[in-house]
Amino acid sequence: MKFSKTNVKTLFFTGLLSILVVLPSCSKYEEGPAVSLRTKKARVANTWEVEKAYRNNEEVTDDYDEYTLKTTKDGDAELAALYSAGSFSFEYDTQGTWDFADDKESLMLDFEDDAADRNYQILRLTNDEMWLREIGGEDELHLKTK
Repeated sequence: MKFSKTNVKTLFFTGLLSILVVLPSCSKYEEGPAVSLRTKKARVANTWEVEKAYRNNEEVTDDYDEYTLKTTKDGDAELAALYSAGSFSFEYDTQGTWDFADDKESLMLDFEDDAADRNYQILRLTNDEMWLREIGGEDELHLKTK
């Protein structure tokens, strides 16, 4: 079968358009990405810090200034924070685990200190960004790799 240049161009652009229409619907997370070569577990495993934080749609990033969340591929998690008020400061550290829930659409954090336990809806999960909305809470965290 022989194709003319016009037919080849038409096939190419039709294929490209099909891919562009289908890919966004493949995204598991509200804010993407549409496609990733790394597994979801590999993308979660990282050392994270809060880049932006929102409570009831108001920015509260300063409340999370000194938070670090470390997660491993094995499901281990560590939350470290430094609280400061004037000349008083308090270091907080708790160990625990993380796991997916809801067909990998949610992230569960279970720490030794139960007060730190949280369940989050995953909004975005890339190699260097993880956006989370607290389930049953008011906070949305935009984490970046540290």
